[in-house]
Parts: sequence; C-alpha cells; structure tokens
Amino acid sequence: MTGVADAARRRRSRSKVTDEAPTREQLLRYVEAASTVADHSGLHPWRLVELRGDDRRVVGRSTAQAAGSDEKSTLKAEEKSLRAPLVIAVVLSPVESRKVPEWEQESVASGVAHLLSLVLDDEGWGVIWKTGSETRHPVVQAAHGLTGDEKLLGWLHVGGHGDREVKPRRLLDPEKHLTTLDRG
Repeated sequence: MTGVADAARRRRSRSKVTDEAPTREQLLRYVEAASTVADHSGLHPWRLVELRGDDRRVVGRSTAQAAGSDEKSTLKAEEKSLRAPLVIAVVLSPVESRKVPEWEQESVASGVAHLLSLVLDDEGWGVIWKTGSETRHPVVQAAHGLTGDEKLLGWLHVGGHGDREVKPRRLLDPEKHLTTLDRG
C-alpha cells in the first residue's frame, strides 16, 4: 500500500510543536483537500475558525471560565492555548435537511477535522486534536462566535514538529475489528 494508507500509518498526534505554522495560503489548500470527505447531499455542515496570535487566548480563557476557574487558573489556561502557533476550531454548522440527520452531519464535520489533521501531518506539520468537557459549554460557544445550532467539536493545535523522534505506531489487529454477519 502507498499514498493515503502510508500517510495514515505514519500519522501521530504531536502535543509539543515548534513556533512554525502553515501560512494562510497553505492552510487554504489543506482545507480544500479535507473538504473532499464523504458528505451526504453535499451540505458542507462545518466550518473552521483560524486562531493565531492573541486570538488563541479565547480557547484557554473561555474553557477556564466555563469550568469556573479562578484568575490564576484562567491565566494558566490562556498560556496553554498559546503552545501551538495555530489553533483551528472545528465547528459543526448543521443544515436543515429532511434527508440528512444532524448526527450524520456531525460525522461529516468530524471527518473533515480528521482528514485535515492527516493532511497537515502528511505535509510535515505537527498537529493534535484537543477537546474537553467544556467544549460545548455556552460560554465557550459564544467566545468562538458560534450561532444558532452550531456546536464546537474541538481544536486542532498546529505547529512545526521539529526533529523530535516519535515511536512507531502500534497497529491494531484488524481481525478483531473487521467482522462479517454471522448467519450461523
């Protein structure tokens, strides 16, 4: 196998990244590639919010506020949100549809996030998808400018991966996860 299968086997979440980040032009190309995820009826029920510079503080500030943190914990959370030079908020933007239920639309948005993380990794960037119990808290939703029925699915933290070696991924036994319909 080559191509996508090899890229998937190589992909690693990288919790520590350098201060390098893809340019907006590069990011637009990566998002275009990720937009090819299967999407019943072509609804495109998602959007991404690009956070750079001080805009990244909204992540730490809003999640700390949602958790009821004190000022010291809020400042610490803000600093954590600055660890990657680019943070991409992944948003489900459901579209009214009689044919495509919201759960399926959320699967599309999740698929875009995963495919984008794979593309970023394959292009040489370090990326990790972060979530948390406050992700869908109204304070966090409002801080990210979500409207109506939109829901935050988490954040892709992106930066350079530097020269750090990563352990090879242990692949699972596919026989345990690929079954057939037992007609016996």
